[in-house]
Amino acid sequence: MRSLLALLSFVGLLQASSAFAQNGPVVVELYTSQGCSSCPPADAMLHDLAKRDDVIALALHVDYWDYIGWKDEFASPANTQRQHAYARAANATTVYTPQMVIGGVDHVVGSRAMLVMDAIQAHARQGSPFDVNLTRSGNNVIINAAPGAGGDYVVQLVRYMPEQTVSIRRGENAGRNLSYANIVTSWDVIGRWDGRSALAIQAEAAGDDPIVVIVQQATDGPIVGAAELR
Repeated sequence: MRSLLALLSFVGLLQASSAFAQNGPVVVELYTSQGCSSCPPADAMLHDLAKRDDVIALALHVDYWDYIGWKDEFASPANTQRQHAYARAANATTVYTPQMVIGGVDHVVGSRAMLVMDAIQAHARQGSPFDVNLTRSGNNVIINAAPGAGGDYVVQLVRYMPEQTVSIRRGENAGRNLSYANIVTSWDVIGRWDGRSALAIQAEAAGDDPIVVIVQQATDGPIVGAAELR
C-alpha cells in the first residue's frame, strides 16, 4: 500500500511543481552481490544502462550473501540497510538479489530486462519535479535547483567507481571473472530541503570519481531530482 501511496505522491508532486516535468535522468539502483549466482545478468545489464545519458545507474553491493563462501569486496552494510528501508516502505517482507529500484518507487527483479526497461521508460515519460544542476569547484561540488512543490526532501551525495573486474574464487560464482559497473563507494545525506526556496549547497567532493546528487523524499521514497558529473 505504501508503495502505491508513494507513487501517487510522486505524481502529485509533478502536477504541483510545474506545468511541465523536468527531463532529468532516471535513477536505477541495482542491489547485487558477487556471491549471488543469479546476479551476473543484472550486473551486465547495469553496464549497458551506465552508458546512457538519461539514466543514472548505480550498483549497491549487499553483504548478506557473504556467508555462503565468498565475501563481496564491494559490499557495505549501509547498502543492505538502504535496501531494507525500501522493503519496509513497500511493505515487503524480504529482500533479494538482484533487485533494481527505479526512481525510488518501482521494485523489479534486476535480471528481467523488459520489466526494467518498461519501468525506466515510464519514469522518463513522467519526468522529475526538480531539475538539479551540478558544478565542480576545485574539490567541491555546487548543487542548485529551482524552487517548486514543498516537501521534506533529503539531498544525497553519491560517489562510485566506474568499473572493476573481479576474479571470484569461491562461492556460487567460483571460477568466473565478473565485471561490475558504477560501484557505489559512498552514499551520504548532505542536507535537507523544503522545496519552496531555491536549493544552493556546496559539498566536498574530492577525487576523480564521478559525482551523483539525488534529491529524494526521505531516503526510501520517490526520487524527485538527480544529476551526475562523470
